[in-house]
Amino acid sequence: MPESAPHLDAIAETRDALAGDIVRTPLLRCTGLESLLDNGTEVYGKLEFLQRTGTFKARGALATLKTLSPAQLSKGVTAVSAGNHAVATAYAARAVNTHARVVMTASANPARIDACRAYGADIVFATDVHAAFASAAEIRDREGRYLVHPFEGPDIARGTGAVGLEICEQLREIDAVVVAVGGGGLIGGIANAVRQIDPGIEVIGVEPEGADSMSRSLAAAEPVKLDTVHTIADSLGAPYAMPFSFGLVRRFVSRVVLVTDEELREAMRLLFRHMRMAVEPACAAATAALLGPLAASLAGKRVVLVFCGSNIDWPTYARDFNQ
Repeated sequence: MPESAPHLDAIAETRDALAGDIVRTPLLRCTGLESLLDNGTEVYGKLEFLQRTGTFKARGALATLKTLSPAQLSKGVTAVSAGNHAVATAYAARAVNTHARVVMTASANPARIDACRAYGADIVFATDVHAAFASAAEIRDREGRYLVHPFEGPDIARGTGAVGLEICEQLREIDAVVVAVGGGGLIGGIANAVRQIDPGIEVIGVEPEGADSMSRSLAAAEPVKLDTVHTIADSLGAPYAMPFSFGLVRRFVSRVVLVTDEELREAMRLLFRHMRMAVEPACAAATAALLGPLAASLAGKRVVLVFCGSNIDWPTYARDFNQ
């Protein structure tokens, strides 16, 4: 285990410390997906879209803010996000009695913008994800706010590691856990926890073809930056990998597969038709991988899909669903 990777005891302590602000999300058998595969695979879903703020992001944001000093909290926090991390940071800021000024891309889903405002955050809009990161850094430097990173660092990994801890508490004898990958904060945290509990569990990442920073980083053996990001799964559109989360992924994740936007759309349709779940594209990524590039290699195994979150408004859902 990398020296800086959070120990399982620290992950459990963080999970317990956040218990009043975080819910233990259900893990359920997905018989509808099993019938589609028809190959003996047992499929379970970790329903993180039922988490506070609608995604797993609340775990990492709260884990980070709980470590800040009173002096830092008095100055407030900032964050950069296509939406979900911004919502989570706004929620976490309210939970610890501080204020958030978040930077979102102009194309952010309206439901996420409304959620940020409902939690009391100020919003600054940027033209694209690169400009958003620059704007958040400027706010940090100008106002002294703490920049809550969307996916990097041990605090995030302790928060997201609780998802892996809960999965192993809720289900025994798991063969594989399949997780969507944006910047790597979720899969890095889950993989670090799961592999400490049972080194035999395979943790597999899923990236959109148009946002494959982690796949490219693994191929290069170092974090890389994308020039452009093109995917309907905006929650997975991190423009680069970073050292800490990349290190966890490189050490604990067995492989990362790619899915197309059309495969994401089809997974959204199938989740609605067979599971009655209306989810955003990022949340459908694990399903798209299981029904596509992972179907043969995971046949007959016990598999957990992490349904990472779903903050989407009806017009956007209908557009993505029907395209």
